[in-house]
Amino acid sequence: MAGIHITDIESAINWWRERSPSVDGISACAEVRALAEVYGLLVYDRSTEADESALPPAARAAWLRWYATTPDAPCIAICSTAQGDAVCKGCGRTEVEVQHWPRFSPGEKRAVWRRITLQATAWRFNRYAERARHATGIDHPKAPAPGEQQAA
Repeated sequence: MAGIHITDIESAINWWRERSPSVDGISACAEVRALAEVYGLLVYDRSTEADESALPPAARAAWLRWYATTPDAPCIAICSTAQGDAVCKGCGRTEVEVQHWPRFSPGEKRAVWRRITLQATAWRFNRYAERARHATGIDHPKAPAPGEQQAA
């Protein structure tokens, strides 16, 4: 299984904090507490990744709820791997990543997303960045507003 980067844990914590704000300014919802435990252990161990398969069940459930609000595939419908490129000019994934994407775990997908975002060389990050921002559909779910239920 893949590692979940600490920045994804932090993003999930912040998403939950916005979704379920503290009523007294001190307490946190169960999801934030579960994710914060993982985050704290990563900081204590000076590690940047948590093993996806080793997350405590409550933290995994909270992380997966956040994950469901993120775009699944980085595709912008300009695939150059079909023309023989080893790395897609549109999304930045390798040919193998494009082919096996449906079988990747959420952690594996987020690892690819992190890499292509840090590289920022794919067209989705420059020439077609606006197109990527406005992407819709099954691979690019709209994040629900705070208090709004996610469509199943």
